[in-house]
Order: sequence, then C-alpha cells, then structure tokens
Amino acid sequence: MAEDPIRDQKNLGEFMGNKTLKAGLFAALAAGALWVLPMSAWAAPVFPEGISADGESLAGKTWEDALHTAEEKVKDQAGISVALTIEDKKAETTAGELGFHWSNQDEAEKELKSYVGGSLIRQYMNKKDLEKAPVDVSIKTAADPDKIRDFVDTHCDGVLAQPQDASIRRENGAFVITESVLGKVVDADATASALDTAFEGLKDSNGEISVQAVIIEEQPAITSDDLKTIEDVLGTCTTDFSSSGAARSTNLAVGAGKINGRVLMPGEVISGYECLQPFTLENGYKTAAAYENGQVVDSIGGGVCQIATTLYDAALQAEMEIVQRQNHSMIVTYVKPSMDGAIAGTYKDIKIKNNYSTPVYIEGYTSGKKLTFTLYGKETRPSNRQVEYVSETIGTTNPGEPQMITDKSLAPGAKVKVQSAHTGYKSRLWKVVTVDGVEQERTLLNEDTYNASKAIYRVGPAHAAPAPVPEQTAPATTPETAENHTPETAQTEPAQTEAEHKAVTGENGGPGVVPTTAAQPAGDNAGAESPASPAQEENP
Repeated sequence: MAEDPIRDQKNLGEFMGNKTLKAGLFAALAAGALWVLPMSAWAAPVFPEGISADGESLAGKTWEDALHTAEEKVKDQAGISVALTIEDKKAETTAGELGFHWSNQDEAEKELKSYVGGSLIRQYMNKKDLEKAPVDVSIKTAADPDKIRDFVDTHCDGVLAQPQDASIRRENGAFVITESVLGKVVDADATASALDTAFEGLKDSNGEISVQAVIIEEQPAITSDDLKTIEDVLGTCTTDFSSSGAARSTNLAVGAGKINGRVLMPGEVISGYECLQPFTLENGYKTAAAYENGQVVDSIGGGVCQIATTLYDAALQAEMEIVQRQNHSMIVTYVKPSMDGAIAGTYKDIKIKNNYSTPVYIEGYTSGKKLTFTLYGKETRPSNRQVEYVSETIGTTNPGEPQMITDKSLAPGAKVKVQSAHTGYKSRLWKVVTVDGVEQERTLLNEDTYNASKAIYRVGPAHAAPAPVPEQTAPATTPETAENHTPETAQTEPAQTEAEHKAVTGENGGPGVVPTTAAQPAGDNAGAESPASPAQEENP
C-alpha cells in the first residue's frame, strides 16, 4: 500500500479520537517497549505481519532482506530449462538465456516500501490495515521477446521443407512442367508467442518449460496451375546475323541462353542488362564489334544489342509494357529504324513488364545464323484484332567524306578501311491496330535520331612518285557489318495515349504497350557518351 498523507491524517484523527487505542499506544511508549511496531530505535525497519511477496511472507524482514529474497527467487527461476520441440527435433536452453527477468521490479519495490519504515503513526496504521486485509505483492517475470525470436529463428531455420516453386521448360516443341511442392515451415511469430505465454506460468512449472513449435503449410510463389496457363504464342521475332563472325555469333548464342526459359509472373519486370551481365570472358562472351562515341570498337560481349532488339520486337507483338528502351547511336540493319533497342551498362537497357494476369514464358535461341525470341502465355486478345508496327523514316544525313588517318607503319600509298560510313537517320515508329481489317488506332511509340558517321581509313605516308595502289582491307580492324552496328539514340520516353503506365484497353485494346513519349529530335551529339557514364558502349 502506497503512502497516502490524506489517509494518514484521517486515520490519525480516528486514532486520536479512539481513547482505547491512544491509551494503549501511550502505555506502550511509556513502558519503553514498542511491541506495536516490529522495530526498535536502533534496528533497521522490518516488515509487519500480513505482507508477502508472491506468497512468501516478509514479516520480520528488513527491506534489504526482502529485496534479496525476491531477486534470488527470480534468479532461481532463470535457471529453469526451456525446450522447443520442432517435429522430431528438440532445441534446449534456459530461461536466463532468453532474457528472463523481474519485469515489474520498479512497481513492486514502490509498493513494498510503503509497508516498511516511515513515521510511527504510519507504521501503526499499516499494521492495523494488514491485520484486516493482508497484502501479497506480485513479482512478475518475463523473457526478452527479441531473444525468444532469435532462439526460434536460429533453431527453426531450414529444419522443415521449404516450398518449391513449379518450373517449366520447353522440350521438342512442348512444355514440360515440374509440379510445385507445399512447404512445411515454422510460424516463428506464433511459436515465439507460445514461448512467451509459457513463461507466464513459470512459477507453476515443474522445473521445465516445454513448447511445441507451431508448424504451418506454405504455398509456393509459383504453382503448377499458374504455369499450365502458358500455351499460346503472344509475340515472336526473328533477326538475322548471317554476316556475323564467330565471336559475335557466340555472344548471341550465349546471351540468348541467359534469357531463355525465364518466366515473368504478372507485374514482374525483366531487365536485359541484368540477365546478360557481366560482360566478361568468364561469363562466356567473346570480343566483337560495338559502338562507342560514334565509332566501332572491339568490346567483350559485342553484339548483345541484337538480343535486346529481338526481345523488344517480340514484346511489341505481345503488347507487353515497355518500361525502358533506347535506340542505338548509329543505325543497325537487322531491323527497321526505331525498332531497335540498345544495351550500354545501366544507361541503356531493355526492360519489359508482364502486364498480363497470367505468367509469360520467354524462349530465346539461335539457329542457322538467326536469333529468335518467342513469348508464350494465355492469349486474351480477340482473334479479329491485329497489331502492326510501322517504321517511318523522316530524314537522313549524309556521313560526308571519309576521314584519312596517316599510318607510318603502312607502305606509301596503302589504304586500310577502319570503319564503314553510316548514314544518319531520323525516324519514328507507329503502332497500328486494326479490327476486321479496319484501322482503329494509330499510336506514336518512338521518335529517334541516329548519328551519321564518316568512313575511316588508315593510309600510308605520301611518296614522291605516286603509283596506283590497290585498296587493301584489314579484317582485324574492320567491323563485321552494319548489322553489328546498333545505334544509341537520345533516350526516348514511352508516349501515352491514355494514362501513364496503363495498357491500351477497351474494345480494340490489347494487354497493352505503354506508348513511348515522342521525344524532341536529338542534336548533333545524340548517341555520344554521357559525361556521367564514361566509356559507355553499345554492343550492336
């Protein structure tokens, strides 16, 4: 009972008005024996009869003795063993290791202190109150929730079967599905809660706390039923690389293999760069031609932009959402202008989002010097609705006279081609939707600029008596073909016919391509390196 001045004054008034009590107290004081009070003038105050802590009487104990008794009781309880059973396995510890402690110590101490010591009048009143209604102060204990959770996580991690996603692969023109498997996992929150509850009954335990882990079934993220919806061709594209050398051909086969077989769940985005990188010899790539600062250079992974382009055009046919796409700095010949996509680090990438409500399977491979990407899923578009993409060239730029670089290592008058000329282009791409052969929609998707680039030759030093010298070709420094050139254009933002990031919908709409915003034509430096991204290369 806490000290209460108002109560003490009231009791004091009652006491002073009670002649019998007053006479008894004064008589005791006069006799020099404070039998009313469990203390003497020269001894530490002690608790009166009627006060206990968790059922254990504190009568006759000093404050220090009572506190020590309570602390020792908590300490003894902290040594109790704790067992967590996970199916046929058991993890053991002690209450103390789980942070077992006296949880209401401040409140209990405050209440106990109100019954020991104090003025003579208060001590007398406490004694009388306790005679009428004994008080038992509760000693509450608890474990540390964080330590309980750490214990559960440590001993339950990997103990049971984790759920296994269903998988799908394409073999001999047909899909083969590996069934998903339900998981059995420990519900860590519920198990920790059960342990915490067990500690509340620790004082009634027989020397051990035993708890069964709460085990639940967990569904895999990808189920067999999800993958069974994959059966229709949503979009496909094939590009040619028949003029490519062995190194570039290898890069296309390696890169296509890194994307082949991927499944995009609804709302998931695939990044060409993230799938293909790192562009290293150790990752299977070879050195081949690439674009850098308006020139053709050798780069590990040269040619992978054709993968980005082919995947992009297949996604257009499927009307999936194009999250990111940039064109090359110079024109390529394996697709029409404004139908290409470039990869240059994270600066240029092809990112595609599955805007269908069912999964999409990506198939990619090379065969007979051709690269093919096909997207499979569940077709939802009307059969009488057709989509066509129309490339429109709106201007060209002549590359100008060749650039001659004197090379003293060549014979006088010798001439070696370093780089072919590239005509500059300005172009745009339209998405045209027809229903029963009648045009219903025409949307501008891309507007691009491709830089012009002069032919470059190395020539031998001039000589006094010029003589006709046949032109030579240096295969080691000549880019493979224009097919290998992939322009990087000013970055174009997808244009919108309705709301931003929403698919074309309605009677004539498909699952949707977010149209690309028509960008202003880039200037003379379009496709040049970004100052913030030095040495950016495109791998046409």
